[in-house]
Amino acid sequence: MDIEQGWCRGERELAQIRRINKALAWAPRFRVRNRITPLAIQALLRASQFGSLIKTAKHGLRIETSSVFLDGCVPVAVRIIRPAGKAKGLVIDIHGGGWVIGNAQMDDDRNVAMVQECGVTVVSVDYRLATSTPIQGMMDDCLTAARYFLSDSCKEFADVPVIIVGESAGGHLAAATLSALKTWPELLRRISGAVLFYGVYDMAGTPSVHAAGPETLVLDGPGMVEALRTLTPGSSDEERRQPPLSPLYGDLADFPPALMFAGEIDPLLDDTVNLADRWKASADVEVYVLPESPHGFIHFPTAMAGRVLEYSREWITRRIENPS
Repeated sequence: MDIEQGWCRGERELAQIRRINKALAWAPRFRVRNRITPLAIQALLRASQFGSLIKTAKHGLRIETSSVFLDGCVPVAVRIIRPAGKAKGLVIDIHGGGWVIGNAQMDDDRNVAMVQECGVTVVSVDYRLATSTPIQGMMDDCLTAARYFLSDSCKEFADVPVIIVGESAGGHLAAATLSALKTWPELLRRISGAVLFYGVYDMAGTPSVHAAGPETLVLDGPGMVEALRTLTPGSSDEERRQPPLSPLYGDLADFPPALMFAGEIDPLLDDTVNLADRWKASADVEVYVLPESPHGFIHFPTAMAGRVLEYSREWITRRIENPS
C-alpha cells in the first residue's frame, strides 16, 4: 500500500508529526492488563467531562442522552446531537478506547463538527465495556442501536441517508455491525457509507500486529496479541477469526462505499489495508495510509490530522447528498 504523502505538505508539517512521535516515545503504551486500570482511567475520563455539556450547548445544537431497545435485546444508551434545523442525514458513531474505556461523550468535538458542517444528526453509541460485559455484548449493543435507528420504528430518520463511523475499537464494532446486518439486508442497504479510522478487523492479530516491536507508539506492540486473547477467552485463533467478530473474514458483498485511514507506524496497519483490499470487490473504497503516523493520530494537534478530519466530513457530505 502506497503511503499518502499528499496529506503531509512539506518538511515543516513532517517535523510537526515527528515532534509528536518523540513525545509519545516517552509515554506509556496502552494495553489491557486488568480491570482495575481501565476502571480508574474511565473515572478520570468522566471527571474531565464535567462542564463539557455547557461548552457544547454554546454551538446552539440540541443534545440529549437516551436509550433504545428492541424486543429481546438489552437497552442501549445513546448520545444524540441534532442540528438546529432538519437533519439531512444520520451518522451512527461508535467510539474507541480499546473496548475497555471511553464513552459516547468523548467524541463530542468531532461529532459537533459533523453536525455543523454536514447538517446531520449524530447518534453516538454508549455501548457496555469489557470491564462489565464480554465482547459479544458490545457487538450486540452496537447492532441493537443500528437496527433501531435503521428500522421503520424510528420515524425520525426513515427517509435520510445513514453513515456509520468508527475509530479504533469503534472501527471494529462498526465493521462488525455491518457484517451482522447481513442478516437484515433491507437495513444494510440503508447505510450509504462507512468511515473507519484504524480499526481492529482480525481478532487473532494481522501480521503487522504480530510483528510490532516494543518501540511502537501509543499501543503496546508485544501486548496486543495478548490483549486480543484476553478479550476472547477460551477461543482458538481460528474461532477468533470468525465473522462478525473478525470482520476481515466476513462476506463483504453489499457493503456500502467506505473511507478508511491508518497510520504508517500503527501496529494495526494491516487490518485497514487488508480489509480495504477485500472491501473493494463490493464497493468503492478510499484508503489512506498517513506517513509516520501512529495509532490515534486524529487526536494529535497536527495540520495533517486536521485535514484528515476535514476530508472525512466532506466525504460524508457527498455521501449524504448522493447516497446512491
